Amino acid sequence: MKHRIVVLGACYAGAYVAGNVARRLSPADTEITVVNAEPDFVERLRMHQLAAGQEIEARKLADVFAGTGIRLRLARVTAVDPERQVVAVADADGGGELGYDTLVYALGSHVADCGVPGVAEHAFHVTARPAALRLRERLDSLDRRGEGGRVLVVGDGLTGIETATEFAESRPGLSVTLVARGELGARLSAGARSHLRRACDRLGITVLEHTSVQAVEATRVLCTDGTALASDATVWTAGFAINPIAAAGGLEVTENGQIVVDGTMRSVSHPNVYAVGDSAYAIGDNGRPLPMSCASAGSTGRQATDAIVGRLTGRKITKSKLDYPGNHISLGRRDGILQMVDDRAQAKPQYVGGRKAARIKSGILQISLWGISHPTFGMPRRKHRLAAAPDATAEKAVA
Repeated sequence: MKHRIVVLGACYAGAYVAGNVARRLSPADTEITVVNAEPDFVERLRMHQLAAGQEIEARKLADVFAGTGIRLRLARVTAVDPERQVVAVADADGGGELGYDTLVYALGSHVADCGVPGVAEHAFHVTARPAALRLRERLDSLDRRGEGGRVLVVGDGLTGIETATEFAESRPGLSVTLVARGELGARLSAGARSHLRRACDRLGITVLEHTSVQAVEATRVLCTDGTALASDATVWTAGFAINPIAAAGGLEVTENGQIVVDGTMRSVSHPNVYAVGDSAYAIGDNGRPLPMSCASAGSTGRQATDAIVGRLTGRKITKSKLDYPGNHISLGRRDGILQMVDDRAQAKPQYVGGRKAARIKSGILQISLWGISHPTFGMPRRKHRLAAAPDATAEKAVA
């Protein structure tokens, strides 16, 4: 009987693991199934561009996995039962259960309302393609009115900064306001912060610092200091949440729902479950938790792939580098910031800004998309066969 590997989620981390495991393990021994709710691969890092009005191609997962031997199941994951080793799914046919021998949990994160009333009912977000398209339609309607429109972007993290600057550049008729809970760009170096402020000034973005939102309504945002900010479209980028399915299934998770893993991305409570990307609470080489990011998706995905292949074939498990080198921030299409960080995750004094940073960010996105679109590139003629008792040598070595 083939070893059943089920991957939940086909964003950056999930698609990467599925493709690379398929590249390295023999299909005579393994059966790989990817479960994803949407038929397209979502370039989440570019959803703010899609909302701004740019054309972002939707790559069909069926095309991405064609010829790889990977099975694609378009369904929504509703539950995980690690004791019975099954996953419950819902689809157009009603759904059912999928059994697994190895599970890769890569369901990622979604927008969090942070307990603020009105966010779910009235705010837009850019964490998924349908949501970005809905926001795009709203901005189009504001443009058609010919009177511009007031857009509030709540949240001064990387997503908020990129969204505000993209909107201001792509749609200069809009009045864009960025609401920052603290100092704008507080995690950046002094030079990068100055660069960011100049970019906001150049693009005509109003920045409200040290401002907390108390409630979101249809046409305004209420702040904790009593201020009411008029808004024709409120974009919520103030936080991300983890799907509660892992916690509900009994996996050991952190307070925010991330699966606690060891250095090989293996669940500390259920050894045949691996977590990658935003779903994983992984400790980096600097002793600090890896942040939710595309970079973390890559490093955790590589480590999980090496661990799964190593344990199933009885080979030595290679230790991947688990670090977070820095932030790559786009400020529209022609400007950006590349901010490197040290071992304490603190910004280094130097940074790269302007067109060079924008080109670097664009290159990173292109490389990431190419890697996902060619999941089994360089597929070896001979793949590794599974060991007679795959887990018997599971802990032999981690190099």
